[in-house]
Parts: sequence; structure tokens; C-alpha cells
Amino acid sequence: MERYKEIERSIIKKYRKEIWSRVVKAAQDYELINENDNVMVCISGGKDSFLLAKCIQELQRHGKVNFNAHYVVMNPGYADYNKNLILENAKLLNIPIEMFDTDIFNIVASIDSKSSCYLCARMRRGHLYSKAQELGCNKIALGHHFDDVIETTLLSIFYGSEVKTMLPKLHSDNFEGLELIRPLYLVKEDAIIAWKNNNGLNFINCACRFTENCALDDGSSKRAQMKKLIKELRKINKDIDYNIFKALDNINLNCVLGFKKDGIYKSFLEDYNIEGGNKDERN
Repeated sequence: MERYKEIERSIIKKYRKEIWSRVVKAAQDYELINENDNVMVCISGGKDSFLLAKCIQELQRHGKVNFNAHYVVMNPGYADYNKNLILENAKLLNIPIEMFDTDIFNIVASIDSKSSCYLCARMRRGHLYSKAQELGCNKIALGHHFDDVIETTLLSIFYGSEVKTMLPKLHSDNFEGLELIRPLYLVKEDAIIAWKNNNGLNFINCACRFTENCALDDGSSKRAQMKKLIKELRKINKDIDYNIFKALDNINLNCVLGFKKDGIYKSFLEDYNIEGGNKDERN
């Protein structure tokens, strides 16, 4: 059996519970891919996006809907060894990628700004949306996973002062007719790492021009801090991350101070006097 087929088989068989069944569940529960969709699968070169690509291939073969997929790599100006590793992995995994070049890293490097990461991210999104339109795609698939969702939620609470999370799909604000989807939404990062290690795969970890030697995360970023926090909380409650996730799908609007919808804020006081008091009197 060719190696890429063994790797594909591991997704369906060995990691069926941890990966494949969760991808199928997310696709079904959140209606991520519909009949005749044209999906652009974004591959950054890391473990998450390459697993995403393989799962999309499997959905094409074994899923219940017919859809088309384009496997795209945007090169923002990677060093040659990172670019070559992406190409080698695509060949190894039998993923027919299309790589297109941009000048993002050079542009960002020419601007003396503390918000270079933000600028880079915005430019990447713009190029990806434009490429999707060029290909006639109506959806863009990204490799964000379950842990990204939990970390993003905690970052929003601790540093953004709001309860907000990463949704499994959303409409683009600036590109009409395009949706972002996240098929790995229910897949935990530990499962992705196990899949990678079990198959002896080596992906790029950080290909940013400004931190090209960051093969090891020093733990100083806010997201890395959230990873550490969740790891510690799991020692108290092994289901802590799942409970955070479930809480976002079980918000009791009778017991919050206020909420925003489409940018409009509503306080609990607006309905308090009308309804004759707070319905939950257990406090």
C-alpha cells in the first residue's frame, strides 16, 4: 500500500473516533458543505491545514453530498526551506495543491509598525478571498480546531471583555457570497498531534518571515498562555474545555447583564420591569 493511502486509512480507521467522526459530525450538525459547493481548502503548511485537506478529500469520496474542492497554498514570502517542505508534504500526502505567490512579508517588513501581525493577517485574508473568487468558490475551508475555539473564547473574556467565540461558519463581510467554514471544529489538537506523530509526518510550525526560527514556542504569547491555563484546569476537571465549549451553546439570556446583537447592546434592565423581576431568584 502506498504511504499516502496508509495515512488516509489512519484517519478513517485508527483515528475514526477522535478525528473522522468529529469531522463528519461538524459537517452535518453545522451544515458546512452542501450539494454542489465549490470549496477552497486553505493550506498553510502546518499539521492542522494538511489534516484538513485530507479530511476534505475523504468527505469527497465518502460523504453524502457532491462538491468540488481546490487545495490552495498562499505563499506570502516563505523561506525556500519552508516552501519546499510544503511542496514535499503535498506530494507525500497526494494533495493536488495550487500555490500562488504574494509579496505580503516584504510589504509588512517595509512598514515600521507594532501591528505588523494584524496587518499581515488582514492582507492574507484579502488575498485568500480574492483567490476564492477567482476560482469561483463559494466557501473557504480553514484548519481551526476545537482547542482554537476554546482559546479564542478565553482570550475574548480575559483580554477583550466580552463573551465571543470562533464560529463553525460565517459569512464574509467584504466578499459577498463567500463563507468561511471550519471542518475541524470538533477535533482536539491532541488528536491531530497523535495522527501526525503516528504517521511520522513533519510539518512547518512557524513560517513567518520575522520569526522563522521559532520551531519551538517559548510560551510567551497570549494564546500559549491560554493553552497552559486549560492544561492546568484539566487537572481539576478533565472535561473543563468541553464544558466551556458547551456553555457557548447554552447561554441563558435571563441571567446575563447584557448582550449585543448586530452591534446593538441590550441590558437586562430593558425587560426587567416589564417581566416583573428576574425569573431566576435562586441568587
